Amino acid sequence: MEDIEDADLTSLLSNWSIMPEPDTATKIIKRVRAMILKLLPVQVDLELISDPTSAIISPAVIKAFAQAGGDFTNAMPFCLLAARASFIRDARLFPPDYDENLCRAMAAEVLARRIVQALPAERLASVMSTRFRYREVDGDSSPPTSALETAIDQNALIFLSSTEAQHVVDSLWDGSWVQANNENDDIDYVEYDKHRFHTFSEHLNPSRLGVPRYQNMFRQVTWIIFLGLYSQAVASPLYKLEANHSFDGWEWAMYIIALSNMLEELVKLFKTIGLASNLYQAIGFWTIVNIMTDSLLTSAFVLRVIGIATSSDEATARYRLLSFQTLSLAAPLLWIKVITVFEGIKVVGTMQVIVSRMIRESLVFFILLGIMAVGFIQSMLALDAADGEVQDFWLIFNMLIQALLGSPDFDSPRTKFGPPFGMIIYYAWSFMALIILLNILIALFNTAYSDIYEDATNQYLAAYSFKTISMIRAPDSFVYPAPFNILEFFFIAPWEFVLSRKAYTKLNVWVMSFVFCVPIAAIALFEAHLAPSQRFKDFFPENNPEVDGDSAVENPEVEDESDGHKISTVSFAELTSVFPDTTLGSQAAIVAEISKLSNQLNAIQKELGLKSRETGKREQAQEDHENGDGK
Repeated sequence: MEDIEDADLTSLLSNWSIMPEPDTATKIIKRVRAMILKLLPVQVDLELISDPTSAIISPAVIKAFAQAGGDFTNAMPFCLLAARASFIRDARLFPPDYDENLCRAMAAEVLARRIVQALPAERLASVMSTRFRYREVDGDSSPPTSALETAIDQNALIFLSSTEAQHVVDSLWDGSWVQANNENDDIDYVEYDKHRFHTFSEHLNPSRLGVPRYQNMFRQVTWIIFLGLYSQAVASPLYKLEANHSFDGWEWAMYIIALSNMLEELVKLFKTIGLASNLYQAIGFWTIVNIMTDSLLTSAFVLRVIGIATSSDEATARYRLLSFQTLSLAAPLLWIKVITVFEGIKVVGTMQVIVSRMIRESLVFFILLGIMAVGFIQSMLALDAADGEVQDFWLIFNMLIQALLGSPDFDSPRTKFGPPFGMIIYYAWSFMALIILLNILIALFNTAYSDIYEDATNQYLAAYSFKTISMIRAPDSFVYPAPFNILEFFFIAPWEFVLSRKAYTKLNVWVMSFVFCVPIAAIALFEAHLAPSQRFKDFFPENNPEVDGDSAVENPEVEDESDGHKISTVSFAELTSVFPDTTLGSQAAIVAEISKLSNQLNAIQKELGLKSRETGKREQAQEDHENGDGK
């Protein structure tokens, strides 16, 4: 019976659907919410929902939700994920119903994944790339978002870890599929038909620089060069101690690449904010790190320019010193960003997720610490002011920080802050900070690490999906990787408002073909000769499972059958007929078995009923015949 339902679901999803308007999409989302509320009126165990053999998310339930969109089946995964976001929001707003709404959110995500799994292969790209709009709470139309993008915005691990979602992400990462930017911020994932190209020259295409895999390689090389330039720049005072009124070569190169990285991050951030449904989804931990790094580099550059513009050698030397001191503060942030550059490696990517989660969890600690620190600082200042004299504020601040780091200074509060009350306050701070708050921080770190470590694979796949889509989400038909984006920003982009679209496209192709001739040639060489080679495929194998129903696999034949020996003396269907149905849980298997027995009983009863009626007819006919003879 389940096979029939799966076949019906695949047949249902194989039909092309219509693009819904925002009001229509909103109605579908509300209908899906109502269905999930009917499905889960009470809290259930989350494992009962996410289990592949779940009796709750059964094939019949999946089919019912697939039919809920009517003629808009393409929109169902997106609408289910939008419903998931609304349940998550309800869980935050209504704490008494938190667990119930969390169950409903997971059910919506699991249903979206199951529907995508049942999609025909030719429908997958369309369903995952089509951007939909719906009415938000305030009545405005939401930014256009696809099912894959909204899953990434919500960090929907169950959906993103599916084979279908990762097939889309992998295809976009290696350039098998490319994103076609249409009007009104709509996009399509289309296949890059590289198989028709056979020669090196036919693979020369400047647009291949926009492929995430090649962007990432270019970024890695650029970042290694930038770190080398930065290391030389911060060490330059060792060679030039006197005040100079100009940048040296290392500084020029470092600040040019820093400017290009800053422009790339700002442009991508503004475009992503315009497409994201809220600001929190566009700004994450690494965005904050980028802002801090860019702020330090900009401050160092401004101080250096002020020093160069100053006529006094003494002032120049002072500003130069401040500039290099500020520049030195950026080193930890620059090196920690190496994690984001090489996060494509699973170990590094998982570590990045763990670090981000730990720092996000530590916000609770710093909020408690800040509130408590204000009270203790005020208490110490009040004790200090009681005798009519006020000590330095930074002395108090330094005392509290030393205690927090495990090296308390007990001499200052004993002699300078109204003994013995200053010591009492300082003891209380040391106890609260070292014993209570630090243990809370350790517990938060342990929780974050254990949560991510237990689900490390899914966390990595979600981070990998975010990295891939973030490289292509902001629409850009011509990708100029840093530091060459400065060339685009100042010399190419202004021509967009002057030239026609065709002429502007031709200008970009010419410029990119000249500037990036070496990377384009390397990409063409890789795609024309190295990627199709068997040795490359052996090093980087693809996930290519056996196709169901292939008779050559299921019932193979011996090529030389002269001796009469065979492999398939017993057919594949007969061999597997004794296998249990692992797609069904224990409860569902019992229900299916009962249903099967019920059908058999009904058939037996029907057959017995027919036989009894035939017997009755024969007896009645015989009786009528006997009565006729008697008369």
